[in-house]
Amino acid sequence: MPKKPRGLLIVVTGPSAVGKGTICRALLAETPGLRFSVSCTTRPKRPGEVDGVEYYFISKEEFERRIAAGEFLEWAEVYGNYYGTPRAYVEEMTAQGHDVILDIDRVGARAVRQQYPDAVSVFVIPPSLEALRQRITARGTESPEAVERRLAEAPEWIREGLTYDYVIVNDDLSRAVAELRAIIIAEKARTKRNGAALIETLLEKGALTDG
Repeated sequence: MPKKPRGLLIVVTGPSAVGKGTICRALLAETPGLRFSVSCTTRPKRPGEVDGVEYYFISKEEFERRIAAGEFLEWAEVYGNYYGTPRAYVEEMTAQGHDVILDIDRVGARAVRQQYPDAVSVFVIPPSLEALRQRITARGTESPEAVERRLAEAPEWIREGLTYDYVIVNDDLSRAVAELRAIIIAEKARTKRNGAALIETLLEKGALTDG
């Protein structure tokens, strides 16, 4: 039996309100074996959010205790709130061969990519800055000043996408989900990930012969 390859670690990020979470949830709903790493945050829960689904909502004191205990794969303070990825779940799932998606901000994404150079990085961008403005405003959770601040930072965010493995334009949800699915399928077939092990197994069994 060939050794089961580690699962992929897929890092998905992009500007606030670009829709990366919606893309990830849609793909997860149709891909039973895929796992999603639920982040922890100290920010207030938004209407409709469920603890343990969108985030684990915890106090600042509890978050800082977990930082000190080394329980986060990455963490960052964004707009006055802490966000972090629990380490144990990601390491356990990938060790078991499950692919794991992280929906995190760019600061966290940098930290994960440094620790896991083989992670697949995907950057989601809006079709236009005006579309991004509409999405942030429609969310109804930001003050006008906060909306303008996020829009002012968006170009810097988007330029960072040049350093990622893949870029997805989220102008159509179905297409964006299909593109993310295709990225994962293609990455799993790359020889450096698991193809070499499969080929060696076939050769050992004599399943491949010349001619």
